[in-house]
Amino acid sequence: MLMSQQRQEIVDYGLKMVRSGLTTGSGGNLSILSPVENLIAISPSGIDYHDVTAADVVVVDRVGQVVDGERKPSSELGFHLALYTAREEITAIVHTHSVYATTIACMHWEIPAVHYLVAFSGDKVPLAPYATFGSDKLANNIIASIGGYNAVLLANHGLVAVGKDMKNCFNVAEEIELVARIYYQTKSIGQPVLVDAEEMQRVVDKFGSYGQQD
Repeated sequence: MLMSQQRQEIVDYGLKMVRSGLTTGSGGNLSILSPVENLIAISPSGIDYHDVTAADVVVVDRVGQVVDGERKPSSELGFHLALYTAREEITAIVHTHSVYATTIACMHWEIPAVHYLVAFSGDKVPLAPYATFGSDKLANNIIASIGGYNAVLLANHGLVAVGKDMKNCFNVAEEIELVARIYYQTKSIGQPVLVDAEEMQRVVDKFGSYGQQD
C-alpha cells in the first residue's frame, strides 16, 4: 500500500480532530505530501472519521489523479493541491470546522493579535472570502489570502492550517481555535487590547526555535 505510514496518520489525526472538538462526523479534511514520492495522501470524501481505515485514505499525484485507493478523495482536494504548489515548505494540511474559528469566520473577521499564541499562524489569522466548497474559486481565495501565514479562516466555512508535518499542522489548528475562543469572549465583554506589532514580531521569531528541535 503506497504511503502506508501517512495514510495511518490521516486516520489517527482524523479521529483526534473529532475528539478535540475541531469537527464533527466527516467534516473537514486532512492531507500529507510525501516530497520523496511526490504523492499526496488525503482523507476520503463523506466518510465518518470513526469509520475511516488506512485503506480508505486516497493517494493522488500532484495534479489530483488517484494512484492508489478505491475511495473518492475529499471534495476539497483542489485547495490542498493549490497550497502544496504555492508553498513548497508545506507538507501537511488540516481543514477544520472548529466552532470558535468558524464563528469568527462567519463574522468575516480576521483574528488579530488578541493573544500571543496567534503567532502559531503569524501576527494574525487572515480571512479568505467565501466561495462554494470544493470550487476553484475557493482554492484561489485561499492562496490569495493565506500568503505566508500558517492558518487562514474561510468565510462562513471554517479554518485551514498548514505545516511541515501533521503534528505541527494539527497544533496550529488547535492553538488557533483557542485564540478564536479568546477573541470571541473578549469581544463579548468589550474591545480587546491587542499585542502590539513589535512584540508580535518578537514572539513570531521566538516560535522559530520553540519546543524540541530536530
